[in-house]
Amino acid sequence: MTATKPIDVQPWMNAPATRAVMDALSADGGEARFVGGCVRDTITGQVVHDIDIATHEPPDRVMALLQRANLKAVPTGIAHGTVTAVVDKEHFEITTLRLDVATDGRRADVAFTEDWVEDAARRDFTINALSMTMDGIVHDPFGGLDDLDNGRVRFVGDPETRIKEDVLRILRFFRFHGIYDKAGPDGAALAAIKNCAHLLPTLSGERVWAELTRIFLNPAPVSVLRLMHDVGALVHILPEAQHFDRLEALAAIEENGPDPVLRLAALIETDKAGALKISQRLRHSNHDRDRLAGLCVDGGMITEDITEVDQRRSIYRFGNPLYCDLVLLSWAEQPNADYRAVLAYGRDWPRPEFPVRGSDVLALGVDRGPAVGQLVEQVEEWWIEEDFRPDRAACLEKLRKIASNPSA
Repeated sequence: MTATKPIDVQPWMNAPATRAVMDALSADGGEARFVGGCVRDTITGQVVHDIDIATHEPPDRVMALLQRANLKAVPTGIAHGTVTAVVDKEHFEITTLRLDVATDGRRADVAFTEDWVEDAARRDFTINALSMTMDGIVHDPFGGLDDLDNGRVRFVGDPETRIKEDVLRILRFFRFHGIYDKAGPDGAALAAIKNCAHLLPTLSGERVWAELTRIFLNPAPVSVLRLMHDVGALVHILPEAQHFDRLEALAAIEENGPDPVLRLAALIETDKAGALKISQRLRHSNHDRDRLAGLCVDGGMITEDITEVDQRRSIYRFGNPLYCDLVLLSWAEQPNADYRAVLAYGRDWPRPEFPVRGSDVLALGVDRGPAVGQLVEQVEEWWIEEDFRPDRAACLEKLRKIASNPSA
């Protein structure tokens, strides 16, 4: 039997854009409810970012109702019953009530239904199976409200069945456990995860990294990652994960909030080549790939007593942002040290730009070819040895001397 509970109507529920969509969907007596994260986050007092809506109206009817109300309707996933309404640049995902008729661990074939409980039964966790009307009546068919109150994350129905429907639910379990846990992990869930963890490599890298990112964004991700390791899940997606203590130390000293790529670098044991393989596996963006490789580069360990001269050389080599990240990783490796002065220097010393280009070499009459780059590198090495003091005129004079006499 579905339990109900009234809650105070929140401002986002009465916002003009929200009301326009809900009024359109109920114009002919149909029912629409808020579902998923917006309900869960409202109950727990968190900021609502995305508004998802469910209705028994079929998707073509949803399109017609929205268009009749002069609202933009986008058939984003109409075969699976999903239409997006766009009002004042705000997006509302509207899905017809449905049930899964076939699954393969990554996607599902669905049939539409008019039964709210059937729709809720296909969701992953009890806390995500809640729905709410415009007037704040929460419908709870599987005990999600009680689980939220007690800090439990439980699968709807049989955990192993839910996981085999979509293997990503393993990672989603750990993400939500990290956010809501007060009572310890659900035993039935962990048993099912142990049995199904070997299926994790069937997921796409993009989906895995998206969930890992959310786990890394948790203010204290280490307990979650340790649990993933202990039940045999982490090894299937990130076998390089070894340095839990280093990650915990990093989380205590980060200056700008959780940084998923930096936290990943703290957790893993690898070199630049290994980092590139991880990025390929997780389908990182080019930016994240290059950044992770830079964080795992040889020679990236910064000592607490590094001299200012060596700091300047390292900042020039890595750039200020990467250097500061390497300082944080080094500090996390030695948490009893004090790197505050080193970190401040890395932020404040402006990385200079080398004032010589290949065009300067060509202007001396040197033919195009490897010699051009070699001459630039020789002058740059001299400039670094001189602690970046020589200006452009001095560098060009050095270039002329080397070009005319390579032993100069």
